[in-house]
Amino acid sequence: MRRALLVSATLLLACATARRPPGDPGVTFAPEAPARTALDAELAGKNDEELLAIGNAAAGAASPGDDARAAAAFAALADRYPRSPHLAEALLGAGAAYARQAEWRLALERFRALEARGGPEGLEGAFRAAEAHYQLDDLPEARAALERILARPELPAAARVRALAERGVVEMDGGEPARSEATLREALAAYAAASATERLAPAAAAQARFYLGELRRAALLAAPLDPTQGDDGALAAELERKSQLLLSAQEEYLAAIRLGDERWAVAAGYRVGELYDALREQLLEAPLPPGLHDEQAASYRAELRREVRVLAAKAMTAYEETLALARRVRVEDVRFLSDAESSLGRLRATLAAE
Repeated sequence: MRRALLVSATLLLACATARRPPGDPGVTFAPEAPARTALDAELAGKNDEELLAIGNAAAGAASPGDDARAAAAFAALADRYPRSPHLAEALLGAGAAYARQAEWRLALERFRALEARGGPEGLEGAFRAAEAHYQLDDLPEARAALERILARPELPAAARVRALAERGVVEMDGGEPARSEATLREALAAYAAASATERLAPAAAAQARFYLGELRRAALLAAPLDPTQGDDGALAAELERKSQLLLSAQEEYLAAIRLGDERWAVAAGYRVGELYDALREQLLEAPLPPGLHDEQAASYRAELRREVRVLAAKAMTAYEETLALARRVRVEDVRFLSDAESSLGRLRATLAAE
């Protein structure tokens, strides 16, 4: 009976269709000091226009060391020429270049300086500062920064959706799933209301959908299956609950894909594959039902491996199509891509061995 329940639950979960398919100026530059490196020598004596050109060229390149070069040029502009008309662009460029190198404290200094300028540029600085706090694992300050944004008078609709979506992520990572879900749904409601009168970029709404899927995924994986605990009715109820959570998580990810933001579509496509992949692992790693002798246990495992191949196939399809989408739209900065490639290779090897 327990074996039949596991097998039937696998087939039930597999029936869901996998869609084909985030005021201190900081370190100062002392032009009077002797050049210590070739980069210092290159930047020495350059005016603000020249430093801006160097920074923009490095930021748009893809060679090793370009982010460091961009950060140095933009920082030199901001520190040497605080009255330059390019100051805001330099602060944002320096902060972004530091962020790409995971130098989040240096990035935070530049974003705070940009925020202090006020206006639209300051608003972007406030968002980037909140992100830096989040990356530094300072969740209370990240949330406070987003609350300050939401408290701004006459906040544009797009900024409100973005701030709510990001606050929902902070709340989720802070261990507040119920509050996170409420905030993410508030972001989606704000997006829908604003979209009735203006065209908004879909990124923040797609992020909100993606993290609603993350909440469902976390619940799905929270309680591993254990046929040795409880009776058949309790096991059947847990399997049914997991099937509903899988379908709910999948629907949120697919909704994120349908919104059309390429970066979040790639991330959501990977998560769809991982849902099936993780469930397959859970089923295979669940404890054996009690009372089986060695031959029965081997037969049970062999039958279960045959039945969960459908989950592996669906996971592989999602991984393959996610990678194809990433190549087609040239999305390269999503952290899930290397995981998708390694998971796809692992599943191919596993199925070949079986």
